[in-house]
Amino acid sequence: MAMKAAVFEGLGKPLAIREVAEPELAPGEVLLKVENCGICGSDLHATEDGVFLQAEGTVLGHEFAGIVAASADPAVPEGLRATAVPVNACEACRDLGTCRDGLGILCPSNRITGLALDVPGAYAEYVKVGAKQVVPLPDGVSFEQGAMVEPLAVGLHAVEKAQIPMGGRVLVIGAGPIGLSVAAFARLAGAGRIVVSERAEARRAAASDFGATDVLDPGAVEDVGAAFSAATGGPPDVIFDCVGVPGMIQSCIDLSRPKGTIVVVGVCMKPDEVIPIAAILKELKLQFVLGYVESDFARVLDYLGQGRIKADGMVTDRVSLSELPEAFEALRRPDRQIKVMIRPGG
Repeated sequence: MAMKAAVFEGLGKPLAIREVAEPELAPGEVLLKVENCGICGSDLHATEDGVFLQAEGTVLGHEFAGIVAASADPAVPEGLRATAVPVNACEACRDLGTCRDGLGILCPSNRITGLALDVPGAYAEYVKVGAKQVVPLPDGVSFEQGAMVEPLAVGLHAVEKAQIPMGGRVLVIGAGPIGLSVAAFARLAGAGRIVVSERAEARRAAASDFGATDVLDPGAVEDVGAAFSAATGGPPDVIFDCVGVPGMIQSCIDLSRPKGTIVVVGVCMKPDEVIPIAAILKELKLQFVLGYVESDFARVLDYLGQGRIKADGMVTDRVSLSELPEAFEALRRPDRQIKVMIRPGG
């Protein structure tokens, strides 16, 4: 059988809606009918630089939720509402369903759903996942919320790596989906003041709903550090770079207090330059993070189910598959958009 999917056709080209073969299941695999799939910044990077994504014909999409339409594993029933961890173990670890060395997403041999030709993603009517990657949605958690578990898990993982001191002062640079997720979990982790720095007005407006106690426009203030201190009473204890552009790490070093922590969450694909002595003189901790651990998905769903995280305000646009290519290109120069959600069924 055939299904519709948005297909990558090469660097510099827009996605194309094509008829492709519906995935066939092997033992231990599950077919999800995609109800919602988010567009991730990583998808945009992948179609621009050729580092992560090179094969034409790849179907992107790793933030998704849907209904189990078919299952080749008795532990996963048809009709189950679910999301899935989009990290696929290598051939040597496939039977385990996870990396035998405990590396998870850090394993260089894994493949991310939607970022490789042989593991098509959820910019499609159906997506195939490993049964052991399936995570059921609790009652009361919508498909749209389920499709936001992946970016929320990134925020949770980053905050846990930061080890924010109770009542600490936090600066979040960038209020895209990841920055907003970081702010929300920083609040739950006990941060006292959370300042979100963001140039886009719509994203600044959303930040207060995701834990920010203060927001600032870095383009409208002469000195971000001075503006932060004026709002909070001192320099930041923890800074999260959720932008990922050259020069940002050095800016964070300059903004940090002595013995502070900088967490690099944003994906910078270009060479960067820092002045090590500036960090040495402050004895800073510089923490890079990637993704999440598998258990973070269930934890995020618990927070959503309890209403402790309210992610609905992150979604600014909802599009069908036919509208996806245009919406995808528009995100390369975002204005009011935060999270664009795809509804393959229309």
